[in-house]
Amino acid sequence: MKLAGLAMASPAAAARILDQAAAEAMEFTRQAEATSLGSGTLDHLDFAVTEFNRAYSLKPPKAVFDAVMDYRRKVAALLAGRHTHQQERELLTFAGWLSELLAWLAHDLGDARTGLAFATDAFVHGQQAGHGRLCAWAMDAAASINLYEQRPGKARNAALKGLSEAAVPHPLTVRLHAQAARAAAADGDADGFTTAFRAAEDAYGILPPRSPRRFGLDVLPLADYALTSYSATSFIWLGQAEQARQYAEQALATYESAPEASRSPSREAIARIDLALAHALLGDSDAAVALGHQALDSTRVVDSVRHRAGDLTAFLARRHPGREAVETLRERLVAVGAAARAVTAAPAHEPEEGVT
Repeated sequence: MKLAGLAMASPAAAARILDQAAAEAMEFTRQAEATSLGSGTLDHLDFAVTEFNRAYSLKPPKAVFDAVMDYRRKVAALLAGRHTHQQERELLTFAGWLSELLAWLAHDLGDARTGLAFATDAFVHGQQAGHGRLCAWAMDAAASINLYEQRPGKARNAALKGLSEAAVPHPLTVRLHAQAARAAAADGDADGFTTAFRAAEDAYGILPPRSPRRFGLDVLPLADYALTSYSATSFIWLGQAEQARQYAEQALATYESAPEASRSPSREAIARIDLALAHALLGDSDAAVALGHQALDSTRVVDSVRHRAGDLTAFLARRHPGREAVETLRERLVAVGAAARAVTAAPAHEPEEGVT
């Protein structure tokens, strides 16, 4: 109203009004730039998230979970503080990436409920940040967790939800189509599997020559793993043993030839179990038992590995009741599971301030 009266004000009064407006404009700018974040906070978070993702396959999941959870709480506190809109988007993104990693870690520790809760949290924070690819990665985790919980319909829905957010072309798109294919196989839908798997192959065929990176790591191997390992598992569930054997062998070769930074001991162990199940279906129980022991020799026998190893021992026990070699494998799996539960139940150490 003051400015509207400029035309009627004296020159001196008009000058005072404009001086006041200029001061208010500077205050508006100061408020827009006001923040309680330290100058290096966002750089530190970027480094932390990168290091946590690199540690994922190298360190025990319980230790990594505790450290990542500590950082997730810190980011929540930062979001509750004062920051610029641009900083808010970055904090939302970091919160989402930490929750996406916590979803996988909870899955590795055998807690599906917590894993799905963090996958949902990652998706929501990705949406708030306008980060569609983060949303898609979150649904990739949700699809896997639901599959291991024997909810193929929810797994497929998660994969499709991720595909609606994923960029094309991108290795993540391949993974999500392969997730949908694996969900169809788990549901006994051979035609649905074939359709989704062809979509995964088509998505793979249009990938650009230069592979994108995620926290400094090449993500193309994740598409390679999905096309081979997910297919092996799918053919097991569909009862097509020879196709399962071929894809499981391809998966193992892919895992073993991957750069050290991209190696995944737990996924490699699952590929060995798929190959073991294929041999068991084909009648070669000796090879199945040997591969089962190799899988349990892995440096990272997480819940998904133990779950699939349980499928193997149960099948072998039905096919060869009372056989000593099968019982020995089953007893070893029981011991491995007991040891893992003891570690998970152990009290956590106080989280460190830095990234280990």
